Amino acid sequence: MANHKSALKRIRRNEAVRLRNKYQHKTMRNALRKLRAEEDKKAAETLHPTVVSMIDRLAKRNIIHANKAANLKSKLSKQIAAL
Repeated sequence: MANHKSALKRIRRNEAVRLRNKYQHKTMRNALRKLRAEEDKKAAETLHPTVVSMIDRLAKRNIIHANKAANLKSKLSKQIAAL
């Protein structure tokens, strides 16, 4: 168990941050799933900017790796272009 006040606070804060990151990551994955399932090109093109901004935000905050973000955005763009 932690012996310092700051260590106890850090434990509490790490748990809060972990839960927030998990929520944001899961939300992004659900949005990706929704976009990939979209059959209509117009609907996919309207969803695309919001999903890309979610991906960029997670990459900026180091929740996902920058290269993973780039790969996801590239694959999404290719999929939408093929519709």
